[in-house]
Amino acid sequence: MSRTILVTGGAGFIGSHYIRYLLTHHRDIQVINADALRYSANLRNLDDVAGDSRYRFKQVDLSRQEEVERLFAHRINEVVHFAAESHVDRSIQGAEPFIQSNLIGTYRLLETIRQSSTVKRMIHISTDEVYGSICQGRTAEGASLKPGNPYSASKASSDLLCLAYANTYGLPVVITRCTNNYGPNQHPEKFIPKMIFHALRDRPLPLYGDGQQERDWLYVTDHCAAVDRVREHGRVGEVYHIGAEQTIPNREIAGRILDLLGKPTTLIQTAPDRPGHDFRYSLQTEKLRRELGWMPVVSLEQGLSKTIRWYQAQTDWQQGFGQPPGGTSL
Repeated sequence: MSRTILVTGGAGFIGSHYIRYLLTHHRDIQVINADALRYSANLRNLDDVAGDSRYRFKQVDLSRQEEVERLFAHRINEVVHFAAESHVDRSIQGAEPFIQSNLIGTYRLLETIRQSSTVKRMIHISTDEVYGSICQGRTAEGASLKPGNPYSASKASSDLLCLAYANTYGLPVVITRCTNNYGPNQHPEKFIPKMIFHALRDRPLPLYGDGQQERDWLYVTDHCAAVDRVREHGRVGEVYHIGAEQTIPNREIAGRILDLLGKPTTLIQTAPDRPGHDFRYSLQTEKLRRELGWMPVVSLEQGLSKTIRWYQAQTDWQQGFGQPPGGTSL
């Protein structure tokens, strides 16, 4: 029997890859993509599946209760909740959109699921940033949340709300927290696409401070495979970490991109550091690997090479951001 899976934020970077993963790996599912189509969403990310009879798109603002209720007029069996504002710099400039999308949107979704008789599981997609910066080692699932900026605070709040609904109302919610993703289709404001775009045009690659901030980079399709493993087999009320367990300084990532493009490292330039910049994130992923048998398969070198080739081939892809079906401005 066919199941209907709602993917929120499916026109975004990771959400679009996950929809493609679902349609490729599961023949017995229908997918509804609910996205508000704000600045970082791009329906062109899904051009290759737009004609699939198992796929439907709905433009929905999750912070508006009436729109969420209309969405759930469709018989939905599972929810994978990617939708979020996720750019730290933008959250520092103004936090309200992050509160509306990440907290209020999640609340509206949880309340509607609570009233639903058909939804059997919700996967809430979160981030390693909810733990704040750590000096060394890797963070385990039971660690305290110490968000250090408005974006991560809004995500930590939505995580706690999900856990509260699982505990209080018995909602079948599972949380995943992932390290930094990269790959094709990522918005050019993000670190790796920004470095690639600058390098391709022989422009200086700007690094905050000394560029020694450390992140664990995971190729986006590895993240999708992990999320799907959790969707199918994860334990309700649990948190699962997803990551490559390979923490690398930002300066080294910029250097690797330049090497792959045959560009000089003299293009790397420092810029004034941003307020409240977390120095290091790193997650312990043993729980996911042990319980569900997931392992990343794309190495950093392979992933960076694939990503660079994709961006090199693009011409007008960026023009699709924030555009509804048909391409007119919102």
